[in-house]
Amino acid sequence: MILAIVGPTGVGKTKLSIELAKIYNGEIINADSMQIYEGLDIGTAKVTKEEKKGIPHHLLSIKTVEEDYTVFDYQKDARKKIEEIKAKRKIPIFVGGTGYYLKAALYDYQFVEEENNDTKTYEELTNAELIEKIDAFEYGIVYDKNNRKRLIRLLNRLEIGDVPTKNDFSLLYEDVIFIGLTTDRETLYKKINERFFKMLIPLIDEVKPFCIKNIKTKALLTGIGYKEFYPFFENKKTLTEVVEECQKNSRNYAKRQYTWFQNQMDIQWFDVNYENFKNTIEEVVEYIETQNKK
Repeated sequence: MILAIVGPTGVGKTKLSIELAKIYNGEIINADSMQIYEGLDIGTAKVTKEEKKGIPHHLLSIKTVEEDYTVFDYQKDARKKIEEIKAKRKIPIFVGGTGYYLKAALYDYQFVEEENNDTKTYEELTNAELIEKIDAFEYGIVYDKNNRKRLIRLLNRLEIGDVPTKNDFSLLYEDVIFIGLTTDRETLYKKINERFFKMLIPLIDEVKPFCIKNIKTKALLTGIGYKEFYPFFENKKTLTEVVEECQKNSRNYAKRQYTWFQNQMDIQWFDVNYENFKNTIEEVVEYIETQNKK
């Protein structure tokens, strides 16, 4: 059995993953593209040593912000961890909100390559503009957003009408159970805002050295809660403006996560009971047990 706990930012995935790991003798594999990087702890809400409760965690803080790490790298690393954990007769539990990481790891996904040499270079476009053009086709394709060469190859294919046929990929593993956590939008947005205010002071301390040294790597310019602070330290925006932008970006990201997961994976969704989280755990365990009996 492999468990995958998904859902929007701030919904409670980490807490559930720890409890399920204790119940099923599991080890946790990070599926958050920003938590891959060391030093990005506060803004990513990375699980703390105390929160881990002794449960082994994998693929956390394995790269510096100066290093590139692609979804292709994650695919190889995650599949290796699956085999290592299963070899110990333990349960791999994926936790995170980066959908294309999960799909690359758990599905029979082959990365798009382009063999035709008669292609455009798109030198005038930034990576963000390439991604915008690709997403405008609305095919829901999983692709590596950090690899410029692959972005160019994919956009070339799409613009000539060559849509990858292997879009609804089959699961590579037969025993994956997808668990989704959700709540109403008002509650989620409130939790996102409250969490951001709670982390604000330590987050400023975390971001400040990168901004002062003007370190602008892909990781820092991608992650919500990091890229927004550069104008603040450059005296171009007030702290209030930065906070509002971070909260808005987090809410928008949560909406995109919902859309992605609902369209891409066969997920059983559970409304989180924040007043009595034990009830949510029991509901999830009951569902897992019914799936295991099939």
